[in-house]
Amino acid sequence: MVSSAASTASGTHTDGGLDDESGEAQLQLQRKISQAVDEGHDADIPSSQGFVLDEQEELRRQRSKAERRRNSFASKKSRADRDVEKAQAPGETASSSNDGEDSDSDPNIVWWTGPDDVENPYNWPTWRKVVNCGLISAMTFVSPLASSIFAPGVPQVVAEFHSTSLEIAAFVVSVYVLGFAAGPMLFAPLSEIYGRVILYHIGNLGFIAFQVGCALSPTLNALIIFRFFAGVFGSVAITNGGGTIADMITQEKRGAAMAVFSIGPLLGPIVGPVAGGFLSDAEGWRWSFWLLAIIGGFLAILMLFSVKESYAPVILQKKTIKLRKETGNELLRSKLDAGLSPRDYFKRGIIRPFKMLFLSPVIAITSLYMAVTYGYLYLMFTTMTEVFQGYYGFSTSTVGLAFIGLGVGSLIGIFLFSATSDRYIRKKAAEADAIAQATGEPKAGMKPEYRLPLLPVGALLIPAGLFIYGWTAEYRVHWIVPIIGTAIVGIGNIIVFMVVQLYLVDAFTIYAASAIACNTIVRSLAGAVLPLAGLPMYDKLGIGWGNSTLGFIAVALFPVSLGIIKYGERLRNRFVIKNL
Repeated sequence: MVSSAASTASGTHTDGGLDDESGEAQLQLQRKISQAVDEGHDADIPSSQGFVLDEQEELRRQRSKAERRRNSFASKKSRADRDVEKAQAPGETASSSNDGEDSDSDPNIVWWTGPDDVENPYNWPTWRKVVNCGLISAMTFVSPLASSIFAPGVPQVVAEFHSTSLEIAAFVVSVYVLGFAAGPMLFAPLSEIYGRVILYHIGNLGFIAFQVGCALSPTLNALIIFRFFAGVFGSVAITNGGGTIADMITQEKRGAAMAVFSIGPLLGPIVGPVAGGFLSDAEGWRWSFWLLAIIGGFLAILMLFSVKESYAPVILQKKTIKLRKETGNELLRSKLDAGLSPRDYFKRGIIRPFKMLFLSPVIAITSLYMAVTYGYLYLMFTTMTEVFQGYYGFSTSTVGLAFIGLGVGSLIGIFLFSATSDRYIRKKAAEADAIAQATGEPKAGMKPEYRLPLLPVGALLIPAGLFIYGWTAEYRVHWIVPIIGTAIVGIGNIIVFMVVQLYLVDAFTIYAASAIACNTIVRSLAGAVLPLAGLPMYDKLGIGWGNSTLGFIAVALFPVSLGIIKYGERLRNRFVIKNL
């Protein structure tokens, strides 16, 4: 059930001045955006277009409206001669909603005052948008940085706490990623209720507090617990950052901002070990956490005074509350008020991803496949320090440089994907439309499966890189060769990651964020658990056969990439996701 707010976009209308073809295209685009608005907490869509509810949620909304109406009539403030027109602020424009009762003439609907309303985040001055995007992007760099900056200092930690457990040595690094899996389950639905800014502040405060806790940890168990909660609170910026950018920047200008936003999560885990290696060697492992607390604190202060709320439903809800107090009209309702209780928001944000995981074979298969590749990445993060110190004699300060191979490989993978994916899907869509036009069939447009051809390439590069990394390190070949092997793994990993993410977005537009949430939860669990087997495996099998074991598993999973290409569309059409 789609709000008729789809007919407006930041105060502009679709009717008039458009030819039939462009008008239809614009209507389709707005309809798609409107359908996706309920995923606005972390999807790349605006939060100011409307909302979509299933039948049960629409029933709850109608009950909420009826209850508000009864309360208004029963209120002592109600007066028989109340001028309803006073409920509408000067210049206030109205709109319609799902049920057909709300129309352009309804004075009880609170909306933007016009297309140039300065409260609308789309109309903010450029400097404010840059400040908001810049600070949030900076936090999305610091938070992933914390996942790996600690890795070179792990030998110091286990020595200080007299631990001999290889599993604990790995888990103290990867447990942070477990927090990344848990955090979005809480903060994504909360952002739909309270907005984005308050969650950024809470996340920053918790991130700083638990980094200080890590720096002062008296035991290894305490360090693990603090690391987990640091990951939970550190996930806020990544969870809601994309939505904040979509709140402020129109779709045609959003690419550059999203590119900047994506750099942090990509480079953070790579820069972390390089900086952490030198810092741990010079000042000890605890100073890695003090540095994170200092940087996080500085950004938190800047965000406290500079970041402004961009989530349109919350902005309009505050405006509605203010107008209710000024006018005494309790029937006023924000145009973007979905009428759902906090319990409904949590149910929608937490339960839906798991329902999709079990109801959609495409989501289940891609999530499990991503879990393996993501687990391999963090397995390397947790073991490369031991490998390059033990096999090549790297010091604590220089061992972090060994991680540069993964970073360079990731950048190459981003370049390859960006240079080929969009061009390929446009080409395939044009070919399909030409065939459809020749045969008189409807145009198919851009199928999500057009994103998939690079998937087998990434699936092959991962085992190839593992074999090179493992056996060249086993035979002490010059250190640059195993680092090249890790770079190949990085290329394959980022290609798989980007292909799967964009495929899910294209395939599940209405529930895109929930589909990605499924993927994030499953892969983060693997990223936290799989590394526990890394060091024990290398200890028993050696670095050569250990990485070969991982490579053989990756080779065995290679047919999955081909199967998704061949059967993905069939599975999507047979197991349609709706009314979740």
